[in-house]
Amino acid sequence: MKSKVIRFRCTIFEQKLLKVKARNAGLSLSEYCRRAAFDDRIIERLTEDQIAMYKMLISYQNNFIRIGNMFKKRNPKLSEEVTLLAKEIKDHLYNFKK
Repeated sequence: MKSKVIRFRCTIFEQKLLKVKARNAGLSLSEYCRRAAFDDRIIERLTEDQIAMYKMLISYQNNFIRIGNMFKKRNPKLSEEVTLLAKEIKDHLYNFKK
C-alpha cells in the first residue's frame, strides 16, 4: 500500500502538460509521474480519430495487397510497386503501436 507522499514544484504549464499526458495514457497523475520516474513504459491511448485512421490504413493495406495479387501475373512491375506501397502503409501502422 502506498502511504508516502512526495511533492515537487513545477510551473502551471508543466502541471497542465503532466495532467494531459496522464489523461492520454489513461493513468492518474501520481501513477504517470511514478512510471516516468522509474522509466516504466507509458503507452498513450489512441483518440477516436486515430483509431479511425488506423482502421482505414488497415483497409487500404489489405486492398493494395489484393490489387498486387491481381496484377502479379499480368504485370510484375505494377505488382512490385503496389506491394511496396502496402509495405509502406504497414510500416506507418507499426508507428501507431509505439
